[in-house]
Amino acid sequence: MSFSDIMYPFEWLVAWIMYLWHGLLTAVGLPADNGWTWSLSIVGLVIVMRAALIPLFVKQIHASRKMQLIQPEMQKIQAKYKGKNDPESKQKMTEETMALYKDSGTNPFASCLPIFAQMPFFFGLFRVLNSLDEIGSGAQRGIGPITQQVAAQAESSSIFGAQLSAQFLGTEGGLSVKLVTITLIILMSLTTFTTQHQLMRKNMPASALEGPFAQQQKIMLYLFPIIFAVSGVYFPIGVLLYWFTTNVWTMCQQFYVIRRMPAPGSAAEKAMQDRRRKSGKPLDTPEESRERRHDAEMASELEAKGVISGQRQQPTGKKRAKKKGGQPPRTGPGAAVDEQQPETDH
Repeated sequence: MSFSDIMYPFEWLVAWIMYLWHGLLTAVGLPADNGWTWSLSIVGLVIVMRAALIPLFVKQIHASRKMQLIQPEMQKIQAKYKGKNDPESKQKMTEETMALYKDSGTNPFASCLPIFAQMPFFFGLFRVLNSLDEIGSGAQRGIGPITQQVAAQAESSSIFGAQLSAQFLGTEGGLSVKLVTITLIILMSLTTFTTQHQLMRKNMPASALEGPFAQQQKIMLYLFPIIFAVSGVYFPIGVLLYWFTTNVWTMCQQFYVIRRMPAPGSAAEKAMQDRRRKSGKPLDTPEESRERRHDAEMASELEAKGVISGQRQQPTGKKRAKKKGGQPPRTGPGAAVDEQQPETDH
């Protein structure tokens, strides 16, 4: 089975989603042959794909928090082998680290799941846009609803004088293509950097900002913009538009999560508690209480397995809980943070 055979189902699905969005936009009055109509169809493709990936995003959050839970044990392993550069020590450190991942059920690459899930559709869109010229001329058969007539219409459409299928290194479009490409690459890099930067500054506890996991995050912070700059010149403008739109979705989605459901012990959680304390609201919503219980259950499970060493909380009496607005005593990650906060009446 060739690569084209593997990719065809994704090309077919991408073509249908774009075609249906194009039909919807045309029905509400946008010109069928306008480049902005086809551009908005690509934005619609992003909306459909990212909405379908929300369950994976939830798993990504839980995996990230589990990584934060095991950071103290990771630091113990690093301290144990600090200054030992011989091959045997390096191998033992790697083995102990992998054993910790296995025992805790943690995958350090789980945060990349949404990206991996999008890649087939990303390349599917790349192939659809690259095929528009040949499909429109009749040299290649259509892809799903993208017939010769539809392909010719999409191929002739443009935004700011640049066709959606044009590339920076291509010969068509001239200066317009290069300017649009450079603008999209800059926007992609800025949104990626902003997303990663706000994650590291606001939604990580102090313990998670040290060790290999934090180093991995820091490398990604500066590596991805460079990758975009180098690889972006090879992709059609329509693909860059898809990439930028999905970056905006990620940035907004993460901003919502950091503000409304921050990681326990992070600066974002402290800021949220301060906002609610000033406005006289309960410190936890029902959704956050469930999320916190989930974090506590994960910590208890890892502690029972002997993967992490737990720190028991002192019992909290009913009267003290009542003073805190009727909230039950909190356990698990982040509980120690709230124990240090002043009590206020709501």
